[in-house]
Amino acid sequence: MNLSSINAQFQNIGKDPGAWPLMPKITALIGILVFISILGWLLYWSDQMETLKAAEDKEPKLKQDYQTKMYQAINLEELRKQKLQVTQYVAALEKQLPSKAEMDALLSDINQAGIGRGLAFELFKPGTAVLKSYYAELPIAIKVTGPYHDIGAFAADLAALSRIVTLNNMNLSIPQGSNQLTLDATAKTFRYLDAEEIAAQQAAAAAAAKKGQPAKRAESGASK
Repeated sequence: MNLSSINAQFQNIGKDPGAWPLMPKITALIGILVFISILGWLLYWSDQMETLKAAEDKEPKLKQDYQTKMYQAINLEELRKQKLQVTQYVAALEKQLPSKAEMDALLSDINQAGIGRGLAFELFKPGTAVLKSYYAELPIAIKVTGPYHDIGAFAADLAALSRIVTLNNMNLSIPQGSNQLTLDATAKTFRYLDAEEIAAQQAAAAAAAKKGQPAKRAESGASK
């Protein structure tokens, strides 16, 4: 079949496709298939391809999650032992934080640690307690004067207390005409929040979440 005979089949084919010669029928069929393919891609297959691509992108993470869970399942007993050890460690740390009712006794211990070393307190002023998520931080402005070794022993005594006490913003100076040192510092100690304070924190966080704003930490005063 030459080109002229093919062209002849497309001339005067009429309006009845059933009566068309072979080549026009094949050409029309190919056109219909191409149209259906393009229409199917636009209306259906393109979305399916995007869904398939999204699933393929998730595959590495799902494999990683599977491997992690498999590792946890294999090492379940060891993980339980580690959890128990962490729980015991946290419980030991909790004992180093006093409750609200024990704060006065702790402040007294800090004061007595200095007096016991023969230091002269020029300043001992608890500041405003800042409430965090689960604990409160209490800064105490202190200023003590005494011999060099006694100042050092006082700092060691604070570190050795059963409760956590840290010295911050320390400044050592020698008063004019004196052979002693003056320690000006901020001692910080920490305590647990009681049930009412935790409830207030949670209520403030919930209210802030409704308004779309970060929760503002409450503060309470402390005095001696």
